[in-house]
Amino acid sequence: MDAFFASAEQASKPSLRGKAVVVGGLGPRGVVATSSYEARVFGVHSAMPMAQARRLAPNAAYLVPRFGFYRSISEQVMGLLRALSPLVEPLSLDEAFVDLEAGEAAWDEASARLAGAKLRADIRAVTGLTGSVGLAACKMLAKIASEQAKPDGLVVIEPGTERAMLAPMSVRTLPGVGPATGDHLRRAGIHTVDEIAEAGEDELVRLLGNAHGHALYAMALAHDERPVVAERETKSVSVEDTYDVDIHDRIRVGLEVQRLADRCVQRLRGAGLSGRTIVLKVRRYDFSTLTRSETLRGPTDDPAVVREAAARLLDSVDTTGGVRLLGVGVSGLADYTQEDLFAQAAGELAEHPVEEAAHAPAEEEKAPAERRWVAGHDVRHAEHGHGWVQGSGLGRVTVRFETPDSEPGRVRTFRVDDPDLEAADPLPLVARRPDDPEGPPAQASSVPASFPKSWSGNGGGGATSRP
Repeated sequence: MDAFFASAEQASKPSLRGKAVVVGGLGPRGVVATSSYEARVFGVHSAMPMAQARRLAPNAAYLVPRFGFYRSISEQVMGLLRALSPLVEPLSLDEAFVDLEAGEAAWDEASARLAGAKLRADIRAVTGLTGSVGLAACKMLAKIASEQAKPDGLVVIEPGTERAMLAPMSVRTLPGVGPATGDHLRRAGIHTVDEIAEAGEDELVRLLGNAHGHALYAMALAHDERPVVAERETKSVSVEDTYDVDIHDRIRVGLEVQRLADRCVQRLRGAGLSGRTIVLKVRRYDFSTLTRSETLRGPTDDPAVVREAAARLLDSVDTTGGVRLLGVGVSGLADYTQEDLFAQAAGELAEHPVEEAAHAPAEEEKAPAERRWVAGHDVRHAEHGHGWVQGSGLGRVTVRFETPDSEPGRVRTFRVDDPDLEAADPLPLVARRPDDPEGPPAQASSVPASFPKSWSGNGGGGATSRP
């Protein structure tokens, strides 16, 4: 999917279409999750510190992610991919590998092109957004082709042309070559994929070690035997928060751990899972990271059990000097639960409820008073209808009232405690005609007849492989 989070925000907010949009954490330590193509013109890119992005593009719209909204769109795209093949391997919410051969959707170059073109049209018809498709004989090349196709394109790497296509590319193009490996190769005089092939396997093993050297040499020769693996098994469920200001108060740290434990259990139950091992992650003021774990007698999805285990783990961690990140996870997953002998009775829990007002929620779920009005998130006003938060502060919240299929809306400002203003769920996107991105919404009949009535999944479509 093309600039997925930012494109979804533009599609749902008419006033942002064609404008620079940056999605990510807005606090002092926030980073960019995705930027629109209009923002990329100014040099803004993912993983960039948000403060740097603001300096580069001060007039862009800066929004906090709405992951539930993105996930719902991702599931629609996943449904389209599964209609093509039983072998779909999600990489993230906005990208996946598809084995077209397994689904008999393609058997040669011509049929692969047709399948890719139809997929792009179906994605546009169902979601109103654009995706880019890369077609090749293996996963590595399909991924590279999909990057070349962006935005809103299709690229086919024809059999027999792979070596010539890869040769002039930077070594960083290959999977597994990050900044450190890239610098190591550069110091050895290796800058391009062709120079990797020329260096030979023995030299790469000497430079990078046995496993990495063999793998990199094979990729430089366009060899990638990795199969498309459907529905990779979930090994753990976790949540974590990074705080704008280090937390020094031990009681506050404990409350944060309880809140994270509750969020983790919500995700666990949402996936229909339970787990035996509770994991606590603490990153301290000096960036040192500690993890502690405890394995229970049996799998659980009881929030009280997870909270208690996380609290015991916290007791073994020194938080002197401050904490900048906390996380709670559950591993050793199962699809059943077993009552834990150490769970507190419900009556005891009722006597000691967690005080929500003492929490410091993450940006996407801030609750009381002014903190609950999060930039980019949805609201509804009793008189003005649906809108989204442009910003808040000094006891005021600014809202733009518009919907995905309306004209750019008007902006109004309210007190943060206005009783007529409340948080709302996102509205579904309205697909637009492929030949007229700014035109009127497409009708429901634009959804392809082959689209399944139900679907599930946690990824989106991007690269396809093995035509």
